[in-house]
Amino acid sequence: MGKTNKSEGGIKSFLKKKDIEISLKRYGIDALGAMAQGLFCSLLIGTIINTIGTQFHLGFLTTPVATIAGTEYTVGNLATAMSGPAMAVAIGSALKCPPLVLFSLITVGFASNALGGAGGPLAVLFVAILASEIGKCVSKETKIDILVTPLVTIGSGVFLSWLIAPTLGAIASKLGVVIMWATEQQPFLMGIVVSVVVGMALTLPISSAAICAALGLTGLAGGAAVAGCSAQMVGFAIISFKENKWGGLVSQGIGTSMLQMGNIVKNPCIWIAPTLASAITGPLATCLFKLQMNGAPVSSGMGTCGLVGQIGVYSGWVADVAAGNKAAITGMDWAGLILISFILPAILSIGFHMLVKKLGWVKDGDMKLS
Repeated sequence: MGKTNKSEGGIKSFLKKKDIEISLKRYGIDALGAMAQGLFCSLLIGTIINTIGTQFHLGFLTTPVATIAGTEYTVGNLATAMSGPAMAVAIGSALKCPPLVLFSLITVGFASNALGGAGGPLAVLFVAILASEIGKCVSKETKIDILVTPLVTIGSGVFLSWLIAPTLGAIASKLGVVIMWATEQQPFLMGIVVSVVVGMALTLPISSAAICAALGLTGLAGGAAVAGCSAQMVGFAIISFKENKWGGLVSQGIGTSMLQMGNIVKNPCIWIAPTLASAITGPLATCLFKLQMNGAPVSSGMGTCGLVGQIGVYSGWVADVAAGNKAAITGMDWAGLILISFILPAILSIGFHMLVKKLGWVKDGDMKLS
């Protein structure tokens, strides 16, 4: 018994020394959120650059700047091609990896994203976490650290990519396809489910953007996700305006509704109005306006954050027109996007908020941001 306790104590001491924390927060919140940031700085920015170049006919953005293995790359394409490495390095940064481990994750991210296929982001999440912690275990443990740490990190990461990335990617891709198929078959019901669930995920300290990216959520389901996220952000921004004024309107409306998480813990009832609003805007998006997200899947989980969700929908329109899948961008398209993203979330949230206040479930000051 004494030896067992001593052994457990040694393991705990070693993990603490290496800053390895096996917890839902570290992996499910910190790593997932960082992965989304990596996607923003690669896939999402690349998509935006390509859209700007196409719409404004900017030759320096639409002309290939490099040809690699017979494939031509524009500036935007180069950014999107680096999504795997960007996600892995972002995850490693969140896990507080030493420099040699962090830089080695570039290769790991490329391998896991490539082998993960359409569900690459989910594969990157799992493989990068495992490779990071393995690399941290050996970091600075030998006199030839500059050789050992990269070899172990890259070796374990590439092996795990070969071993599990195709399966993880296939699972994520299949689940995303099922959700999108179900939304096509039952747009009203699934419009509610996707809008509410993804919207709530955005407000919770997890990454709705990373979830949408991992599942490859586009089409009508992506449109419902945009609706739900927008309802949370615009809803909280509007109904808390009395407490937080213009600063709160901006920080929540185009920043994140996650700022209200502390207040939600104190009084969960403040979450009712934006959530009910999302339950209405979701099916309106899928059934009435046929709002689709055919841009980068990560945009589906962004809502009005930096207007990324709306830019994603627009970039999807542009791509569809270019591919001949859509005749033109219509006034109905714009009306649906504006109503679903901004106007209806504000009106509905105000109405539901007045009701919960009248019932005495919410009072002034409950949504004050510190």
